[in-house]
Amino acid sequence: MGSIGDEHSQQSMLDALLQNIITSSAIEGEALNAASVRSSLARRLGVAESTTVRHTPRSEGLAELMVDATRHNSQPLTLERLLHWHDLLFPGQKDSLSTALTNVGALRGDEPMQVVSRRLDRPTVHFEAPPRTGLERELSLFIEWFNIESKTLDPLIRAGVAHLWFVTLHPFDDGNGRLTRALTDLALAQGEHQAIRFYAMSASILDKRQSYFQILERTQKGMLDVTEWLVWFLETLLAALNQAMVEIDQVLMKTRFWQTHRSKPLSAEQLKVINRLLDGGPKGFEGGISATQYQAVAKVSKATATRHLADLLDKGLLRRLPGGGRSTRYEIAED
Repeated sequence: MGSIGDEHSQQSMLDALLQNIITSSAIEGEALNAASVRSSLARRLGVAESTTVRHTPRSEGLAELMVDATRHNSQPLTLERLLHWHDLLFPGQKDSLSTALTNVGALRGDEPMQVVSRRLDRPTVHFEAPPRTGLERELSLFIEWFNIESKTLDPLIRAGVAHLWFVTLHPFDDGNGRLTRALTDLALAQGEHQAIRFYAMSASILDKRQSYFQILERTQKGMLDVTEWLVWFLETLLAALNQAMVEIDQVLMKTRFWQTHRSKPLSAEQLKVINRLLDGGPKGFEGGISATQYQAVAKVSKATATRHLADLLDKGLLRRLPGGGRSTRYEIAED
């Protein structure tokens, strides 16, 4: 990523952090306003964005939490920091009489903490947190381990153990899963000794959401052997890294393409379509683009679309795929 310049690296890191925030909330069934969260993140990272989307207290809090967990990874973990993170998860709700969540920025109350599903008359208890009595001591032991004793472990094993330990303590009334994943990002950033993030662990967890909850339940109900959990954690981390490599390759390809063709004059419509083709995936076109699709995306007439495509062919940015007539399609002319 260092070979493509600071601007593209910053955009890629912004995309990864945004994906982490969005998917971590999606694991808990919450859909966020991606544009608002992106705007809040961009402002904190100093990345120029053309959007005029309004920030919300929710997006501001989530962005600040993620930036603190990754960019400030050299700072020690403290109870005060965890309580502040919980505040950021639920902005404006502390001491509010209009919400059922009363312990914002504070440890959970005295009621038993259980994760329950199915019928009310025959509930299934998937998880029961340790008793409230002694929670401060248990949390203090965890924080001391995280800051000092765990530093002798392999950093990836340390991140996996920290994830399991903290989510099992379940120290808050709500938001434990999201804070656990933020803590995991902190541990991974500390292990890498850098704040730069190009992969999203939470996105891989979301892809395996059902097995995530199943492996946690089996481990928490089992004995002290956490090997199965660690295998699952490392395989999921590997999936996140592999996906990041695919996305980085895409960025590199796009950068090399524009370095090759940067001197060729193109219209705004041509730039828009070429970038859509370069992005690929859900934003791109499967099997190339037709003249009709070009017309729809560029919002130009049929004659203009035909002229633009012919120009892109002549300049070597596109090549014609086999087939003819109305079925003619075009794709990026890569080496």
